[in-house]
Amino acid sequence: MSQSVVVIGNFDGVHLGHRAVLEHARGLEPGLPVIAMTFWPHPLSVVRPGHEPKLLCDLDERVELLRAAGADRVEVVAFTKAFSQQTPEDFVSSVLLPLSPARVVVGQNFRFGHHAAGNVDILRELARGRFEVTAIDMVTSPLHTTDGAERTSSTRIRAALADGDLEAAEAMLGRPFSFAGTVVYGDQRGRELGFPTANLVVSDLRAAPADGVYAGWLSRIDRPYEPTLPAAISVGRNPTFDGHQLRVESYVLDRTDLELYGVRIRVEFVSRIRGQVKFNGIEALIAQMNDDVARIREVLGVRS
Repeated sequence: MSQSVVVIGNFDGVHLGHRAVLEHARGLEPGLPVIAMTFWPHPLSVVRPGHEPKLLCDLDERVELLRAAGADRVEVVAFTKAFSQQTPEDFVSSVLLPLSPARVVVGQNFRFGHHAAGNVDILRELARGRFEVTAIDMVTSPLHTTDGAERTSSTRIRAALADGDLEAAEAMLGRPFSFAGTVVYGDQRGRELGFPTANLVVSDLRAAPADGVYAGWLSRIDRPYEPTLPAAISVGRNPTFDGHQLRVESYVLDRTDLELYGVRIRVEFVSRIRGQVKFNGIEALIAQMNDDVARIREVLGVRS
């Protein structure tokens, strides 16, 4: 196998910081392919179950985003209990060396091996005479406060989503936050009310925007050549009807003819319109939905 540049990280969300790291790695060894090494599932789900963070994207999306960000290859390492008990030496010999790295790029806080015994200094010792090691700091985001530039991180993106701040999340991701999934049958209430929705069930493993109504776009993954469609997106558990399962329900503006059951779609969030509310009756709910659609048209610049 020819030599490569291996960039190691969880890469959850593949945000601007991750993409800058991949670009930097390519610049260090411009003639070599870049391999992005990521781990699945999240390491904390194995070493500290119940303490793992909600994920910004699933594995298929992560691989797709890493390739789009410039990785020539994505190496997915299965993070199992046995893998977590490897020594730093084992990690280098069994995981890194088979990739023939000329250089390995990691973050300054990179830890590896059983009980996180390995750090950047230990990696450099183990790499001596085999490959170079470059440790880089986190990348600042386009967001700035009075205290200076904020750090781009998956943790900050999750916090922005929890606050319903889609603009901040998008600025750090470098793209709109989105969900992808297969449309499932819902309760059919939206269709009865004149607002048929395409419903996605949100996994407990996924990060989600705060409950509420959002302006956004819907597209069919199986038909990338078709234009994206403006949508009113509800995130929540249908409090008016005492729902319990978290769902993303998307009403495509002015469309009641779409048949999307069983179709894989992507829903992109643009801006939060309001929080989730429990209404006293159907009439109040319909009036609010009409108002939501009018506001969403303004946000997206879509005419009726």
